[in-house]
Amino acid sequence: MLDFAIFAVTFVIILVGAVLYLYPSSRTASGIPGLNPTDEKDGNLQDIVSRGSLHEFLVSLHQEFGPVASFWFGGRPVVSLGSVQQLRQHINPNHTTDSFETMLKSLLGYQSGTGGGATENILRKKSYENAINNSLKNNFPLVLKMAEELVGKWKSFPEDQHIPLCAHLLGLAMKTVTQLALGESFRDNAEVISFRKNHDAIWSEIGRGYMDGSLEKSSTRKGHYEKALSEMESVLLSVARERKAQRKQTVFVDALLQSSLTERQIMEDCMVFTLAGCAITANLCIWALHFLSTSEEVQEKLYKEMEEVLGSDPISLDKIPQLRYCQEVLNETVRTAKLTPVAARLQEVEGKVDQHVIPKETLVIYALGVVLQDSETWSTPYRFDPDRFEEEAARKSFCLLGFSGNQTCPELRFAYTVATVLLSTLVRQLKVHQQKGQVMEVRSELVSTPKDETWVTVSRKS
Repeated sequence: MLDFAIFAVTFVIILVGAVLYLYPSSRTASGIPGLNPTDEKDGNLQDIVSRGSLHEFLVSLHQEFGPVASFWFGGRPVVSLGSVQQLRQHINPNHTTDSFETMLKSLLGYQSGTGGGATENILRKKSYENAINNSLKNNFPLVLKMAEELVGKWKSFPEDQHIPLCAHLLGLAMKTVTQLALGESFRDNAEVISFRKNHDAIWSEIGRGYMDGSLEKSSTRKGHYEKALSEMESVLLSVARERKAQRKQTVFVDALLQSSLTERQIMEDCMVFTLAGCAITANLCIWALHFLSTSEEVQEKLYKEMEEVLGSDPISLDKIPQLRYCQEVLNETVRTAKLTPVAARLQEVEGKVDQHVIPKETLVIYALGVVLQDSETWSTPYRFDPDRFEEEAARKSFCLLGFSGNQTCPELRFAYTVATVLLSTLVRQLKVHQQKGQVMEVRSELVSTPKDETWVTVSRKS
């Protein structure tokens, strides 16, 4: 079963390098069709750079060679799977760690897992997931309050005032994640602004400069990055120590403090959640509102569901599972935006897809951005159509890809909750309108992000 999370082209390249260094494997591609290396040292790295992103490279790779294709990183082969049918065949019993956690921690210089065996790694993963779930349960009224404040702010604007979605929703995500992860001290805007400065410096630089080694070539940039990382680690350690002394049990870090994790491990897990949680939550909300602005029909259908399920009451955590159409809207947002374009796993045992043998310790890439817009799996794949998830086949494919069900990454489940609260508040008060002439271009990084600010206007519901 597939169990993965989100990362960008540079993350995959670093993972390839790390995996192939730690797990040297055969230099043959085992007969899997694909590209020959264009450079003896770098393999197909320059081809990826020329395409602009790993996602675009994988699109062209699978168009040329089919659903199972290979390329080269340095002198080593990498296998990519680009269809639901092939992903369904792929058997890889590595469930003890999360690919996103492994990737992000390795880039940050952290040790993935507990340093122990499979059981210890599973326990740490469970502690992380439970901490996120408990923080939502304990602080749901706070999430609702922040969504209501944002919608109230928009409601006060003149109807012709353009609203910058990226700026506003990144702010909402940052305030939500920091307060649910670290506690009430981050209700202070000054604390959030300071935290965001370091967060942005780390998040932008960690996905920049690794492709061409430019970070290592610039002592100024590297120094700025290392300073931001050090400051953020100090803040997280300080918060953990303060919360431990206060013996509170309401937010993410409190739950970790109840586990057997070391202080260092708690800090690392807080870093992963705050980095990933902010980016995934913000971009899910941005894309959802963008797509809503393009369809009055979807907005009206969503409004009717909210009225039927909630009436005049505010949303509650127990009501969220009843909002079936809202779930479909968010699923279609993830699919249409290719929110998570690439993921990967190390092949723990020899595997086989179609007639192709995948050797043990090969890095296998899941070309999710390709699969999410494959016309054989999705009818009219480039159209935003939440109704497609009325069909069981669509729901099964989506679940297989790791976007729903038990294998969903905890940061994405958190983002779905925040987005549902926002939509339930918004659509019962306002209509969202697309700015005429605006063209949305996507930047495929850790998550699919709009290249430029996204603008909408709103009007009150009559």
